[in-house]
Amino acid sequence: MHQEINYFPHLSFQLNQDFVDSYATRSIDWGPVGYITFKRTYSRRMQERHESFDPQRTEEWHECIQRVVNGVFSIQKDHCKNAGLPWIESKANATAEAMYDAMFNFKFLPPGRGLWMMGTRYVTERTGAALYNCSFISTENIDTEKGEVFEWIMDALMLGIGVGYDTLGAGKFIIPPVSTETYTCPIDDSREGWSSSVRFLIDAYINGTAQPVFDYSMIREAGKAIKGFGGTSSGPDPLILLHTTIRQLWNAKVGQLIDSELIVDTQNVIGRCVVAGNVRRSAAIAIGDPEDKVFTSLKNDQEKLYAWRWNSNNTVTATPGMDYSELSQQCVINGEPGFHWLDNSRHYGRTLDGKGNFDVKVKGVNPCAEITLENRELCNLVEIFPAHLDSIEELVSIGKLAYLYNKSVTLTNTHWPKTNAVMLKNRRLGISQSGITQAIAKFGYRKFMDNSSYLYSLIKSWDESYSDWLCIPRSKKLTTVKPSGSVSLLAGATPGMHYPESEYYIRRIRFANDNPMVQDFIQMGYHVEPDAYGSNAMVVSFPVKEKYFTKTKFDVTIWEQVKLCADLQKYWADNSVSVTVTFKEDEANQIKPVLEAFDSELKTISFLKLSETGYIQAPYEAIDEAKYNEMLASITDTSSMTLSSNEEGVGEKYCDSTGCVVKF
Repeated sequence: MHQEINYFPHLSFQLNQDFVDSYATRSIDWGPVGYITFKRTYSRRMQERHESFDPQRTEEWHECIQRVVNGVFSIQKDHCKNAGLPWIESKANATAEAMYDAMFNFKFLPPGRGLWMMGTRYVTERTGAALYNCSFISTENIDTEKGEVFEWIMDALMLGIGVGYDTLGAGKFIIPPVSTETYTCPIDDSREGWSSSVRFLIDAYINGTAQPVFDYSMIREAGKAIKGFGGTSSGPDPLILLHTTIRQLWNAKVGQLIDSELIVDTQNVIGRCVVAGNVRRSAAIAIGDPEDKVFTSLKNDQEKLYAWRWNSNNTVTATPGMDYSELSQQCVINGEPGFHWLDNSRHYGRTLDGKGNFDVKVKGVNPCAEITLENRELCNLVEIFPAHLDSIEELVSIGKLAYLYNKSVTLTNTHWPKTNAVMLKNRRLGISQSGITQAIAKFGYRKFMDNSSYLYSLIKSWDESYSDWLCIPRSKKLTTVKPSGSVSLLAGATPGMHYPESEYYIRRIRFANDNPMVQDFIQMGYHVEPDAYGSNAMVVSFPVKEKYFTKTKFDVTIWEQVKLCADLQKYWADNSVSVTVTFKEDEANQIKPVLEAFDSELKTISFLKLSETGYIQAPYEAIDEAKYNEMLASITDTSSMTLSSNEEGVGEKYCDSTGCVVKF
């Protein structure tokens, strides 16, 4: 019998250690770069649990899942205890073991945020904000909320929460003359200190009051460890650059109405600061008026594009029946703008269920556009891998476990009162499916859609019974298709509804310059080069052969992709379907008719040309079998690869998806 040690003193629920240990030597059906991705991204230091562990050792897969499941059921147990509700430990333990086995074997998985943060002291000692993927905030009330809007954006980004935002604040006020008065403003070396400094600075511009002179002396020097969320300090330089650039941007607009350019640029330089601060890619979506020529032409300025405007994908609020002529032509150039049909998001869940007032307070979407959100609301995700399942019975059992994970996260609060007021009311879920094209190949198109529709009906009924048990509101919406990314890499699944690049392709992954694994990859013969978009990361190229190959994105038409998106919106997703539809050169003239044909059936969509788009070191690059074999030949045997896993994972920052990476 295993000696009982309380490895998780901060959690109220724990799986039996003997049960967990039984998985330690089991084989794991990793995706082609699954283990690498796990160690780079999600593996935390074991000493966070208990002082008896080697301080240099990091989690293996069976230990990561243990932390996650313990965290999920501790949230449930604490909620029931605090509310005086029934809790049956034996029943919970049986369900927890089933959830553990399902995650371990890649039947379903939490989002990357869940794999990284669930079950940590950070969540129990602070709030559950770090468990959420993305968010949306409106600038509509910027004339009264002022710098608080941008403080919220920076705070969210620094927590690793991607941000969607609109430009409704444009034209709300004239920026007054800059005050000649100043005051000294010391900056605390914390997330809150950095975020507050942005509010102080922008408030001074909006109010025309004394300008802050910042004191950066308390900010730790570059390279020091950041406790809690992980990573290392960048020192004060990125923040100094942020303050300097904000002053330049707002000084240039003095005496003018605030416009969409200033709103977007301010967010973009905030995102740039966060990226420079901790090797975090930025996930942001800016939603503007299609008639706002300033907004729709922002990325035409190449100098500012490469300086900071790369930091958000730009989307327009669309209406069914609008003229798509000009905007569809712009999509051909750089893949922007995307389209969000706000009224469809407000008045439809699944389109199969007809029109109604399903979500009338929706203001926008998250950066990858799979979740419709109210102002200051966060999205909460989980994903099922249907191609890994063999029967409708298994789909039902796995679907129930995925639902239970997702609903449990809604039992946590954030540190933002205004956000809690929305979240605790809506309890919005985002149960997604990934590897959809693989599942269609396995089960057939019609059977997959029928299975999805059936599972949706069950999820709706489960939400009624579990919400009653937990004494909380039913969830506003339940299902989605997220683009996925790192999590699908673990499982070897194609991301979301997307087709693979090729049967053979290069998968590029970014690592911090000082990550010891970089040297491992060089010694093994992988191609390693500096990140073209940042000075603090290296890019490693992994040759991959698609395990469940069906056909590539080059083999499907623009119409076939949009039809799949519309059907997923009809039978499965009551939130939204995240999709970047790829098109060939000779299909460029089809974007306008596609939008006209499907705009009443969609909530969001974006387009990207399959030819060269200007984005070098793309996450995926199609290659032929000869190139694959050439790259493979230079790589030493990795069957017993251990890597320099003393380095803790970097954590999943923002949406765990390449779909949120900007396109230019």
